[in-house]
Amino acid sequence: MDTVLGLTTPAPLSLATLSFNILLGLLLSSILAWCYVRYGKSLSNRAQIAQLMPLLTLVTVLVISVVKSSLALSLGLVGALSIVRFRTAIKEPEELIYLFMALAIGLGLGADQRWPTLLAVTLFIGYLLIRAMTIPQSSKNNLYLNVTAPLAEEAFTKINDLLLEHVEAADLRRLDRTPTALQATYLIRCANDKALLTLMDDLGAHFPECDLSFVEQDNSLGG
Repeated sequence: MDTVLGLTTPAPLSLATLSFNILLGLLLSSILAWCYVRYGKSLSNRAQIAQLMPLLTLVTVLVISVVKSSLALSLGLVGALSIVRFRTAIKEPEELIYLFMALAIGLGLGADQRWPTLLAVTLFIGYLLIRAMTIPQSSKNNLYLNVTAPLAEEAFTKINDLLLEHVEAADLRRLDRTPTALQATYLIRCANDKALLTLMDDLGAHFPECDLSFVEQDNSLGG
């Protein structure tokens, strides 16, 4: 009965079509990965994640190309995925968007929907390029500065004075005091790299044993 209904006999898969879809998927996903590295704002290692996007797309193309020709294989795929547990946490929404786009490319090409997939990727990348050209981005506009300095008289006042000399704005977000150290966290707006380096040099000169760290936060002020 299954043979009559065609449930266990998959339709023949064209190797030429599969090869073309894989090559096109490799091209589109590589462009997507480049855009993620160039225009992404996530704090994770974008280059490392970008290397996985073409592989994710190619695997998706292969899986969809194989299971689309057989209902039995499709049901088997659902059963296999139901027992798989993915434990890698995706912490940033932007990273999730790009991974979904890589999956979408694989799904579209695996289903032989080449023109809709190509159109969607073109619009997506075009939007990224237009946004990058029309919205000015300052790499030093939103930085978290964390200063840990030995506890001394008027240390906090001196840190504030040095900040006001070199940054355009400083917003104190956290202040901690221990028996031996003072730790302060600021959200600062710095004009350029030179001002940032000068600030680091002055803080190091006044507090030789201090620890400094900068963390970029492009979205902290709605950017």
